This record gives sequence, C-alpha cells and structure tokens, in this order.
Amino acid sequence: MNKKHIITIAGRPGSGKSTTAKGLASSLEYQRFSSGDFFRAIGKERGIDVFQTNLAAENDTNIDELVDQKLRDLGAASDHLIIDSRMAWHWMPYSFKVYLDLDITTAAERIFKALEKERLAAEHIPDTAAEYAILLQQRLDSEAKRYESLYHVNPYDVSNYDLVVNSAEHTTQEVQRIITEAYTSWLP
Repeated sequence: MNKKHIITIAGRPGSGKSTTAKGLASSLEYQRFSSGDFFRAIGKERGIDVFQTNLAAENDTNIDELVDQKLRDLGAASDHLIIDSRMAWHWMPYSFKVYLDLDITTAAERIFKALEKERLAAEHIPDTAAEYAILLQQRLDSEAKRYESLYHVNPYDVSNYDLVVNSAEHTTQEVQRIITEAYTSWLP
C-alpha cells in the first residue's frame, strides 16, 4: 500500500491528541483536522454535550457515518495532513498511525483541570477528578462498544498503530519530537 504524508493520531481523551496534532501541523507545515471537534460540533447542533453525543451515537449510526465519511473524503483528497481522531487510522491505512497512551487517572485529571471554568457553570460535570474518571471510563466503554459493533475494531488496541507514545511520561515537545523522528523514518 502506498504511504501518504498523513499522520493519524489516536488515544484516550486527555492524551494530548489535539495539542500534539497542532504542534506537528505547525512544525511540518501540514493541515490539521480534528474528528473530536467535528463530533462535538455535531452534538452542539443537536444541543447535547460530548458524553450525550457518545450515548446518542450508540443508537444513531448517522453520527458516526458523518464523521467517517469526512475522514474518508479527507484521506482520499488530501496529503500533508495531521488528523487527531480515534478512527482515522482505520479509514486511512496508508497513514502513519500514532497512539498516545496514558492511564485513565491522568487523563481524567488533565481534562478535569481544563474543564474547570465549565465545571463551575455546569451541573453535569463532577466536582472531583476521581468522579470525572468514572464518567470518562463510561465514555471510553461507550466508544469501544460502538466501534466494535460498527467496524469490528478496537481503537484502544495498540497493535493497530505504527508508533505508541506514553504522553504521561513525556512533555508535549518530546512527544512531537518522537513522532517526527519515527514518521521521517517511516516515509519512503
């Protein structure tokens, strides 16, 4: 299969997919697309948050079909692209596939800190990172169930990827350097 100048970045929420993708896109001078942003926009159009959108997607395959088609279209028409998405690796087998790994507790702490302003104004966001970790695990379980049902794949199985980087053990700059070096070696 021909390789394209596309890096797909997957991982748990809070693993740094968006931050890493933005940094790589800037340093490599590639375009960037975020499936998460697109997914949240779909939820916002429906008046629901990301947790509710995940639950809705369990029964409404149209949500995933919209995201999947967008990814397939981007992969077919684009080159020099960085995509942060849990499923882009599946739709773009010709991409350099990266998985950012970290434990659920660290993921919950990172997201909980980022949501502090929203948490103060919203009723559905828990008061502690430990409580948020429970919601986050429910979200991951919901996603895994959906992806297994729809595609018969597990986006959290690290054997799907060309490179796995533990983002809890490295700074953002180190993660980007590791990916850039591995990607450069992977290219023909």
